[in-house]
Amino acid sequence: MQDYSLNQFLSLAGTPPLDIEICDVTLRDGEQMPGVVFRADEKLDIALRLDEIGVEVIEAGFPVVSAAEMNAVKEVCNLGLKAKISALSRSVKKDVDAAIDCGVDMISVFIATSDLHLKHKLHMSCPEAIACALQTVEYAKDHGLIVRFSAEDATRTDFETLKKLYKKAEEYHADYVSVADTVGIMNPRTTYYMISELRKSIKTPICMHCHDDLGMALANTLAGAEAGARQLHTTVNGIGERSGNTPLEELLIALRLHYDIESYDLSKIKDLSQLVQTYSDVPVAKNKAVVGTNAFSHESGIHVAAVLEEPRTYELYSPELVGAARHIIIGKHTGVKALKYITQRMGYYLKDQELGDLSERVKMCSEYKHAINCEELRKLILNMENIEVIYPGP
Repeated sequence: MQDYSLNQFLSLAGTPPLDIEICDVTLRDGEQMPGVVFRADEKLDIALRLDEIGVEVIEAGFPVVSAAEMNAVKEVCNLGLKAKISALSRSVKKDVDAAIDCGVDMISVFIATSDLHLKHKLHMSCPEAIACALQTVEYAKDHGLIVRFSAEDATRTDFETLKKLYKKAEEYHADYVSVADTVGIMNPRTTYYMISELRKSIKTPICMHCHDDLGMALANTLAGAEAGARQLHTTVNGIGERSGNTPLEELLIALRLHYDIESYDLSKIKDLSQLVQTYSDVPVAKNKAVVGTNAFSHESGIHVAAVLEEPRTYELYSPELVGAARHIIIGKHTGVKALKYITQRMGYYLKDQELGDLSERVKMCSEYKHAINCEELRKLILNMENIEVIYPGP
């Protein structure tokens, strides 16, 4: 059977194989979304689900923020997950100590490096910032942690300065260096160029941390991966500050379909998405890719007729792949074939003329700006005059 989910242009364009791992930062960067607070038990639940999916690194929080945050990170560490557990740290030794006390495997030491941040936030010179960062990296390494050095606002930092800084971090034995596109200024082309050039300067694995201010976080993350970035940062549903981060669910399906990476359990995506929506109180848009309620919903008569015969006509991949389900919606654009399918599943067997009449009634009702649910459809059927409704036998 032909695989219609395969993009024929991948082979024509020469898509490179990827060597990647995922670091999900929902519990830290996702929680920085205004109004979002995860209780400790909710963090544990999310961490368990991320581990079941196969995410390699989970950033559990920012321990120095509060005693409650520190305890939550400790509890995540005590779960005994396969994933490495990471914590965030400023370029300050007490932050590292807090992370060590939690028992994390990895620490993300960050400092802002752009002139804009140095002048208006840190109020220090670039050499001073670099010295703080390197001392903290060295301190964390001396205490046996896997260390990721992150340059905040890296994509607005003078590039030559940034390359020298990453080279210094490499000399101090940082295990990763992270490119934080803090305000989402990049596009795929500039991202690919930046990562390609960095790889000429350093051997240390590079992390991609992309924000979605221009709607390109996923595209930039993939461009960085194609250029050789190793660790890709995500949040569930793309939650995060301002416009959010690279959505885990979108990255996972892209890795499966475009790069043939099958190491993650995609069947748990929908449930995880719903869990995070509940805990964060941040619903996703109905038309959100992969996990939105409309991702596998069909109303148009032409589309529904085709989907009922062969789902691949209007679905790139099966909803079951991501733990979702297909929905046929009753509304203004619903055709007779869809109505026949739906009414039979409800237990009613209508004649063609009756289906035509019902279709007209549905279209009239849909003028009230909403789809028709099954109970409303049932009432329409039972209120139709001069028809014989045939019920299924026992």
